[in-house]
Amino acid sequence: MKKQVFTGSGVAIITPFTDTGINFAKFEELVEYQIREGTDAIVVCGTTGEASTMPDEEHLSAIRFVVNTVSGRIPVIAGTGSNDTKHAIELSKAAEQLGADAILSVCPYYNKTTQKGLYEHFKAIAQSINIPVILYNVPSRTNLNIDPQTVKRLSEIDNIVGIKECNLAQVGEIINLCGPDFSVYSGEDANILPLLALGGKGVISVMANIIPRDTHDLVAHFMNGNIEESRRLQLKALDLIKALFIETSPIPIKAAMNLLGMDVGKCRMPLVDMEEKNLEILRNALKSYGLLS
Repeated sequence: MKKQVFTGSGVAIITPFTDTGINFAKFEELVEYQIREGTDAIVVCGTTGEASTMPDEEHLSAIRFVVNTVSGRIPVIAGTGSNDTKHAIELSKAAEQLGADAILSVCPYYNKTTQKGLYEHFKAIAQSINIPVILYNVPSRTNLNIDPQTVKRLSEIDNIVGIKECNLAQVGEIINLCGPDFSVYSGEDANILPLLALGGKGVISVMANIIPRDTHDLVAHFMNGNIEESRRLQLKALDLIKALFIETSPIPIKAAMNLLGMDVGKCRMPLVDMEEKNLEILRNALKSYGLLS
């Protein structure tokens, strides 16, 4: 029986930056807000957290801070992926030592390895640590898909317990191949309900940064058999989700948080401020959802 890291809504939390580093006081506010609003897990240093712009020392300081702030109240999942297998192993070992409950390991990008290479990459990472591994398949960013048969092989490794899957078309096949013991999480906020209907266990969410309670409830209602309320929340969120991805994430989610007075700072270069026309679309979506007056 595989260890299930969480069921429900895991927030892919943003990292609040200053000009010189991480704004840890703001980070603490955000973590406490997520826990207070019912979020089921926190994913730190993922794509939304801009881990790709963080030197290792800063990356690990963010993981350490979130682990210590959460203090065991909900699971903390540390993003430790890399397209350099050795580097991914080093980050994963460090995250385990810092007390992370699990790691999230992205499909290696740019190198464009084979499916055999993907298997060996993730196997080496998993065998270097004792905590659970959640794979992360996001072909739109990596230009490489982890095929279902590869996921099946990887699922046979004891501590590879799930996948954050952005390719909805293969979710059913993954669940058929890997069985209910293997946790599949949506990597797309617009597809939470369809993925749950196929047997998924939840979402690792961008929109949960601003609507954590509704994101949690969307999953919880489904799991409790209240499909209509889950559907209502998914449909209600669609225009907001569209606005949150009108430019490359996490540009819009940080802009939204700043519009809502959360003062989380800017994205790091090469990500830049939103185009004014898109910012207006985002502002209107926040108003329509009821977040802005």
